Amino acid sequence: MFRSVILLLSGNALGSLMLLARNLLVARLVSVEDYGIAATFAISMAIVEMASGLGLQQLIVQDKEGNDPRLQAGLHGFNLLRGLLSGAILFLLASPIAQFLGIPDVAWAYQMLALVPALRGFEHFDIHRLNRRMVYRPLILSKTVPAFLSVLSLWPLYQFFADYRVMLYAVLIQWACTVAASHLLAERPFRIRFDLNQSAHALSFGWPILVNNILLFAVFQGDKLIVGRELGIEALAIFAMGVTLTLTPTLVTAASETQFFLPQLSAAAQHRDRDRDRFAQLAAAAMQASLLSSLFLVLAVFAFGPPTIRLLLGAKYEALVPLLSWLAIQQAVRNLKVGCAIVALSRAHTSNAMIANTMRILVLPLAWYAATIWGDVLVVIWVAIAGEAIAFAVSLVLVHYRLSLDFGRVGVSLIAGVLAIATLATSAISTSTNTNGNWYLVVISLACLAIVAMNVRDLITVFRDAKTDWREN
Repeated sequence: MFRSVILLLSGNALGSLMLLARNLLVARLVSVEDYGIAATFAISMAIVEMASGLGLQQLIVQDKEGNDPRLQAGLHGFNLLRGLLSGAILFLLASPIAQFLGIPDVAWAYQMLALVPALRGFEHFDIHRLNRRMVYRPLILSKTVPAFLSVLSLWPLYQFFADYRVMLYAVLIQWACTVAASHLLAERPFRIRFDLNQSAHALSFGWPILVNNILLFAVFQGDKLIVGRELGIEALAIFAMGVTLTLTPTLVTAASETQFFLPQLSAAAQHRDRDRDRFAQLAAAAMQASLLSSLFLVLAVFAFGPPTIRLLLGAKYEALVPLLSWLAIQQAVRNLKVGCAIVALSRAHTSNAMIANTMRILVLPLAWYAATIWGDVLVVIWVAIAGEAIAFAVSLVLVHYRLSLDFGRVGVSLIAGVLAIATLATSAISTSTNTNGNWYLVVISLACLAIVAMNVRDLITVFRDAKTDWREN
């Protein structure tokens, strides 16, 4: 099992690193304006995910019947219908999206992207079903190999197009290869069933996830839409690159935590009457893992962010440097919710994340107002951080009351972690206002991190048990 942990982290990191490299290479190859257009492709794809995501990949892991070939075939059929419908939605929305962003001549590119959800409708769910047995290699390969092929395609595509179309066709190549890999790496043959009962079960499980996806669209893309519409495409390019650099590490850790903890938490939840302490320990470990990954992200960006920007992207992205620390804090606070979401999902409380993210989007009108009045990306980020903090507090309340979990096991580490992030935020303010002598703030944050590290006993125990299981097997 310990080997599985390393495989998850390294595999998810490699896949995300490939996609990050793709973004960086495209940013270096094309103009800032063209990269801004390329960044809007992610917005249009997010609209599709928002409209069609029902957590089917999580359902086949969480459900006690997830290993049944009939359920899997039913999910394949439901996913196919979902993918075709999503593709049609994106095709119809292509022109309105382009008009809204002030680039009507790019509508054809959004129409081309409608192929992606249609292709994903043919994805083989066996790579997700195998997670029930803690077998992750097929899932990791289906992510990393297509991402690598997408990166390799950039230079030939640049020779032909030399503009935002490089990103468009690289995305299409990636998803075509991903779907093909899901079939090549599957154990079972691909079967499709259209079953109303299974579709109803999937909808019952997934409708809160669908609503949450709509909220996540507002969370992840709402700020981009505000910046792109009010501050221009070049400002969007700078902002989108900063989001990519800070969001990518949290997506890696969130995916790894979900894939590692969800099967174990789901199994413990099914037997929680006789093994309540095991579930509580795993739940605490999942939240501690999210806390540690958030803190390491902020510290890494504070230490290495500015020189990395200058090295990888050059002078044309210099405007990103003063924003990067704040974007890292925003993503760190958002990432704190991941542990709570995994715990809730293991008990089929799929509405927890939906309720928490509702709190987050309530501040979007305030962000839009701030962008129009001050015309500054930094103010939009500050509003977003406040919204994420409120959403995290709501997540904790929901876990406590709906799952009857107390925070005695994670309380000290949570408090110290929040203090560390707040201290680093103060350090960022001092730096942005050219105040000298803020070194002591970094020392305080490191002390808080040390307190966190000393109070993650459940996480250490879970990983120690995983290492023992691997050695025994």
